[in-house]
Amino acid sequence: MFQIKQPSNIIIGKKSAREFQFQENCLIITSKGTKKRGWLEYLDLGNYQLFDDVEPNPSINTAEKIIDKFSKFGITDVIGIGGGSSLDVAKYVGLKLKKNKIMIPTTFGSGSEVTRISVLKVDGKKQSFHNDGLFANTAIVDSYFIENSPPDIIKNSVIDALAQCSEGYDSKNGNPYTRFLCEHAFELLENGIMDMNKEKIVLGSLISGLGFGNCSTTLGHALSYVFSNEGYSHGHALAYTTSVAHEFNESKFNLRFKNSVKKLNFSEIKLTMSLNDAAEIILKDKKHLDNNPKTVSKEDIIMLMKKIVI
Repeated sequence: MFQIKQPSNIIIGKKSAREFQFQENCLIITSKGTKKRGWLEYLDLGNYQLFDDVEPNPSINTAEKIIDKFSKFGITDVIGIGGGSSLDVAKYVGLKLKKNKIMIPTTFGSGSEVTRISVLKVDGKKQSFHNDGLFANTAIVDSYFIENSPPDIIKNSVIDALAQCSEGYDSKNGNPYTRFLCEHAFELLENGIMDMNKEKIVLGSLISGLGFGNCSTTLGHALSYVFSNEGYSHGHALAYTTSVAHEFNESKFNLRFKNSVKKLNFSEIKLTMSLNDAAEIILKDKKHLDNNPKTVSKEDIIMLMKKIVI
């Protein structure tokens, strides 16, 4: 028996965010660049509250600070606009404040707008929260936001989506529905990377989120967090960790994923902590490792990490 879950309302299309009717006194959660990029004017909002200090790889302390500050403001909806970091914080805040959640991605890779997952740092370490209450009530996927995105933002986002759908396809928790979505997402994203077709990247990211969000990512993601905790962007880390994970798992996407990484020309990554300490941390990530198609030992993890950093 399989159970499929996703937001009850998904709106797709260029200019869809501008045409949406937002309530008065909503809370916008985003990062510093939103004002200067003109995104708030684009949304044509009325009166609203604003928190625009979400950091990359955000801390749960940021979410708790927002909850404490705005809990008595009588806000209507919580609107997350930005990359996965802003959306993850906004979903967590919306859940805790028991408010309607509207998620608007501006980078297309995390799929956070359609998943029940929020990734936040707890005591300096990334932790993924899984809860049906984290689903957006409305996800708005508007390709307007990718038009002027810097190349580095696009490449780090798209490789994240490509890792998610290919790991999701291989997940032990997958089913015919998720594999169909994940494979279709991979094809869209792969074509988008090779031809820099931004519309395919936007659609592929959405479908990737719907696919892996109903199964799980696996070994590549488990390996990636120790690099993210040392400051590498999530996509940059996944370019290497998912590559070695696919090789280990004998994934059907192994060579195609590596070709996309090569096309995007990621720089090498390093790790300051010892491989033994990294392996101990990674082994605790049961949410990802339990769904990996092959059993993974500490020795396997150290071997894979050596392929990345040595």
